Amino acid sequence: MNTVVAVPSLSPGGLEAPISAHFGHCEIYTLLTLEQGVVKDVRVIPNVPHQQGGCMAPVNHLADHGVQVLIAGGMGMRPLMGFQQVGIDVFHCGDTRSVGEAITAWIQGMLPQFGQTHTCGGGENHSHHPH
Repeated sequence: MNTVVAVPSLSPGGLEAPISAHFGHCEIYTLLTLEQGVVKDVRVIPNVPHQQGGCMAPVNHLADHGVQVLIAGGMGMRPLMGFQQVGIDVFHCGDTRSVGEAITAWIQGMLPQFGQTHTCGGGENHSHHPH
């Protein structure tokens, strides 16, 4: 069975692309399709404007693309809860720098599941923190 993993990325995306620091404000997502731990397909999709649907817009956008796992560096509590509601597992990228490094670390089981300790600030004004 295939697994679709999304990583917020800087342009142009792909395995060499740097990871974007905050998932909701990234330019693009690199989507990797894995089959038994091997990357079979790499594609790039643009992010959606944050204004349309607020924090849930990127959550629904990724769910619509069949994403099952997200590897990210930072996000607020509301989108994290949103990913949990739609059944997308979220992992913290740790100190990996590129999409390729992050996916390798995830395949090896070295990335922690994203938890409250990883979230940014939270609260209603969380979109204003400097990332």
